[in-house]
Amino acid sequence: MKKLQKNEGFTLIELLIVVAIIGIIAAIAVPGLLRARQSGNEASAIGSVRAINSGETAFASSCGGGGYAQSNADLAKAPAGGAPFISPDLEKADVAATAKSGYVIDVNNNADAANRDVLAAANTCNVAAAASRAMYHVVADPVSRGQTGTRSFASDHRGTIYFSNTATIANPIPAALTDFIQ
Repeated sequence: MKKLQKNEGFTLIELLIVVAIIGIIAAIAVPGLLRARQSGNEASAIGSVRAINSGETAFASSCGGGGYAQSNADLAKAPAGGAPFISPDLEKADVAATAKSGYVIDVNNNADAANRDVLAAANTCNVAAAASRAMYHVVADPVSRGQTGTRSFASDHRGTIYFSNTATIANPIPAALTDFIQ
């Protein structure tokens, strides 16, 4: 009498079906996860621009003689016996290699014809590298548009945060730009 061998387990077809189902689920889930990551990066960039605005206001009222700092580094310098005006992660965010959450956050003094010096650098309470000026411009751009974020953000001495879906926002912020964060 011949014994029948009992074969238990999965057939090749069953395994292929399971792998195909996992592939379909992954194809549906991955784009949603990438959009969620971009959305998180954009929320972080908006928060960073708000933090810069707050730091600039504090710098102007306590350190810059009514003028604003012109770089991330100047805002990150602490006055004698005080705390810096922005967190250390924003100090280095103006360098692409150390961008924060997929965005480069940069305070700059790109030419605005109405900008003028208010207080010499040596006279600021934190001995800034540049003179405090009547205006500032902060911009947050994605490191890789479409991958780390889709929108650029900018603000200035008025404190309103504007956004653009297509390009970096120039200084001065164009009057025609009406997209802003509430």
